[in-house]
Amino acid sequence: MRVLVVEDEAFLAELIAEGLRRAALAVDVATDGPEALRKLRFGAYDVLVLDRDLPGVHGDDVCRHVVEQRLMTRVLMLTAAGTVRDRVEGLGLGADDYLAKPFAYDELLARVLALGRRARPALPPVLERAGIVLDTARRQASRDGRHLHLSRKEFGVLEALLRAEGAVVSGEDLIEQVWEEHTSYRTNAVRVTLSKLRAKLGEPPVVETVPGAGYRIAS
Repeated sequence: MRVLVVEDEAFLAELIAEGLRRAALAVDVATDGPEALRKLRFGAYDVLVLDRDLPGVHGDDVCRHVVEQRLMTRVLMLTAAGTVRDRVEGLGLGADDYLAKPFAYDELLARVLALGRRARPALPPVLERAGIVLDTARRQASRDGRHLHLSRKEFGVLEALLRAEGAVVSGEDLIEQVWEEHTSYRTNAVRVTLSKLRAKLGEPPVVETVPGAGYRIAS
């Protein structure tokens, strides 16, 4: 799952981003409205965590852009104003959810994960295929009852492959979904991560390489 955090307080933005990355999400950060619009124009995000009070371009206008462009991005709006009227206004702009500051990080994470499940055609929070069980809410994975100790990127790659339901996922799509915008050597990182993931999944091999196309989970 790929998330864009837009928050003008740089320290808070990075704090949120690092927390989400620990949950195996790919997270980019913007600290003002124009930067947020640029990233939304060139990146496909599942969830947008959006501070309402932004410099340059107001958060309300960023939210309107998401709605007007019909982006497949769910919006979680953050604001220090938490009255009923504020929540109604935020949701009326097209936001999918609303969270007042200060907030508990666990609640933020739960809301982001819930919105992420709705960003594409709905799939259950527990994904299963070829003996693999991936619980996206608890961030747990197993194969044939054996618990898998996966890194954040390994978990993200496995989730992307399982969500494809047997379809081929290209290396470029894996990069788009799992890696942050400014990660260096991302193409090589995909190969390395897949090699480690295959080793942890064990025998018989379940992640297939489709030459010239990408990767898929065998049925």
